[in-house]
Amino acid sequence: MFLALILAASLSRSLVILVALYVVILGVAYASQLPFDFFVKRVWLGIPFFAGIVIIPSIFIAGAPYLFQIPLGPIHLGVSIPGLFSAVVFVARVGVCVSLAVLLVLTTPWADLLKSLQAVYVPQVFILLLSMTYRYIFLFLHTANGMFEAHKSRTVGRTQGNEHRRWISGSMGYLMNRSFKMSNDVYAAMSARGFTGEIRSYSAYHMTMTDWIALVGSIGVAVAAIVAGRFI
Repeated sequence: MFLALILAASLSRSLVILVALYVVILGVAYASQLPFDFFVKRVWLGIPFFAGIVIIPSIFIAGAPYLFQIPLGPIHLGVSIPGLFSAVVFVARVGVCVSLAVLLVLTTPWADLLKSLQAVYVPQVFILLLSMTYRYIFLFLHTANGMFEAHKSRTVGRTQGNEHRRWISGSMGYLMNRSFKMSNDVYAAMSARGFTGEIRSYSAYHMTMTDWIALVGSIGVAVAAIVAGRFI
């Protein structure tokens, strides 16, 4: 379902189709009992800023017709209507794709996501790196936060800029050394317990009738969006 809708959103050049896909995503999020405001804010608070930075130059270089022009000496800076439409479509496409990714993460347990990647023959090394990174990034964030709180509680008065930079560089070096040591310790512990590089899961998944209906429905929506996008 996720891959089919991502493909449909990536291939669509119609704003109407992208809006329709987003409405479908909102319906799935509502059926999944996700907080509506949380889901929408998590996606759209950052997308207009980051996607806009990428697409802003095309608004001025796409060519006529122009919405308006600003004379700057010998140069006329104008907002192109085709460029503006392309920018809106681009932001909408990114929003739909990110909404699908957020919906997948919020509704699917992490172990099931890794099992799904293994089912579509993603390399074992990539799955292992993703699993270990997700597991230990929170540990290092907790360690860094503890170092910051300890430094703040032991600091009296205001520190100079060079002292602050010295502490930051030392903390970064300490975290890097600790990460290397922990990676060696974790690998040694895994090897001692019989790890051979193959990821094993205790859960066995089987397609049910609901899964087949969701799969066929998502493929149907994706095909309909791709076909309809050629005429709209």
